[in-house]
Amino acid sequence: MKLASLKNNSRDGLLVVVNKALTKCVAVPEIAQTMQQALDDWQDVEAQLQEIYVALNNGELTQEMEFDPARCESPLPRAYQWADGSAYVNHVELVRKARGAEMPPSFWTDPLMYQGGSDAFIGPRDDIPVVSEEWGIDFEGEVAVVTDDVPMNVSTEEAAKSIRLVMLVNDVSLRGLIPNELAKGFGFFQSKPSSVFSPVAVTPDELGAHWNDSKVHLPLLSYYNDQPFGCPNAGVDMTFDFARLIAHAAQSRPLSAGAIIGSGTVSNKQGTDYGTAISEGGVGYSCIAEVRMIETIRDGSPSTSFMKFGDRIKLEMLDEKGDSIFGAIDQQVVKYG
Repeated sequence: MKLASLKNNSRDGLLVVVNKALTKCVAVPEIAQTMQQALDDWQDVEAQLQEIYVALNNGELTQEMEFDPARCESPLPRAYQWADGSAYVNHVELVRKARGAEMPPSFWTDPLMYQGGSDAFIGPRDDIPVVSEEWGIDFEGEVAVVTDDVPMNVSTEEAAKSIRLVMLVNDVSLRGLIPNELAKGFGFFQSKPSSVFSPVAVTPDELGAHWNDSKVHLPLLSYYNDQPFGCPNAGVDMTFDFARLIAHAAQSRPLSAGAIIGSGTVSNKQGTDYGTAISEGGVGYSCIAEVRMIETIRDGSPSTSFMKFGDRIKLEMLDEKGDSIFGAIDQQVVKYG
């Protein structure tokens, strides 16, 4: 089934069930007012929500309304937990190569993960406000899952059973602020502003055979200023699947229902040392930083600039019929204030 949160006068939005075609939706206050409420009571409400979803797709409801992604908050406008991994080790390897650093062997066996800010996500069609272009504005196309309650020290097998919803992510990054933060040895903070999630979150079964081994086996499409930028397959070169990432996050503490776990930037090695741009016949990239890394490795310095005010980024994933699964993240970067 497909779920979304519409903007209203509350902090957490209004939960709606969305039809498969992303054209109609229906509020379900008698079941749950918000996405978080539904996740808190998932065992009790899942079947009821599924029943509404089937009826909506069959045109059997009279209270349906038009679905407009521009009216959407992120599926969870705020969350108890947002932890982002780095499951595509090719991305990490490129980052280190660009600065002449070897990658520790442990990076292939032990996931990287940081805890992001989860109190104020940006809506999927809302502007991305940034104070300065000098901060190195970048997008990062990712996939994320939303969990049920997860006990501490959970096994990978049990972690897989906790996945309730799947979403797309634009993990906005300020590359110019990252080096000084990492140099302090205390991780990201100012360099990771509010993230963005797709208009719609879907249950794994909506993905059919494309959901396998706790991975989404479909291309993640990105369009930068309306030009194709990347189409890497999210199921390829994903060293750590979502079950492994959840188990990593819960190794020393439990996760509450509604915890969001990100994949990190989707990145395919493409059978080359550095990957290949779409213009060169490859699958491209999911962030500007990877292009700059490759330019640095190949040419000695980057030539592609980061985002400027007025630039747009669109992220989307399509099914085998070419229909949007999650709706599109479609945003413009603007100067704050």
